[in-house]
Amino acid sequence: MASSASVSRFLLRNVPLFSMLAENQLTLLTGAVSRKSFSRGTTIIAAGGVTESLYVVISGRLKVMMSDDEGREVILAIIGPNEFFGEMSPIDDRPRSASVVALEACEMLTLTKRDFNRCLADNFEMAMTVMRGLVKRLREANQKISSLALMDVYGRVARLLLEVAETIDGQKVVTKKLAKQDLAKMVGASREMVSRVMKDLQSGGYIEVRTGSIFLHDTILTID
Repeated sequence: MASSASVSRFLLRNVPLFSMLAENQLTLLTGAVSRKSFSRGTTIIAAGGVTESLYVVISGRLKVMMSDDEGREVILAIIGPNEFFGEMSPIDDRPRSASVVALEACEMLTLTKRDFNRCLADNFEMAMTVMRGLVKRLREANQKISSLALMDVYGRVARLLLEVAETIDGQKVVTKKLAKQDLAKMVGASREMVSRVMKDLQSGGYIEVRTGSIFLHDTILTID
């Protein structure tokens, strides 16, 4: 279930996608953008659907996923605050290629296709930001295809941990909770295999789990 709220210029100015807009454009945008709240487990976008809105995440995390007729899922990405999604359908007028589901309670801004395209036409920097986002996703997709083809499960898990880690006091740390089932869906392996790999990485001194976070040691870079 979603609920809506008004949007201020201050909020829009602090969203990277809109931060480069001129003041008059921001003022116009406050009347075009909707602010919505979604509860955990809500499907924001369904694969094959024809909704035409752009979504910008203010808070919370979501998974981008695909599933087959037997219900098997693959998680393509985890997205969080300041990231945006849903820009492909307004650009190419094709059905949604993947589903997006809230992993936790989320707040988002939504912009219709008409207003989104008008913003792109009126602001070169915003158009470039969207293009860079599309290129980033293409590179990530290429990297995922490469790792699935060339790496074993140990290498895929190690790469994923490195990708989602933050640098804190010079050390790579995964602070966001990642369920083993979600890890498995992201690396193309069974939950049991991922559990075994995580235990082996701990016993081998590659990672250390404490206080709900995963600390990555430099030796994890040697896994391929």
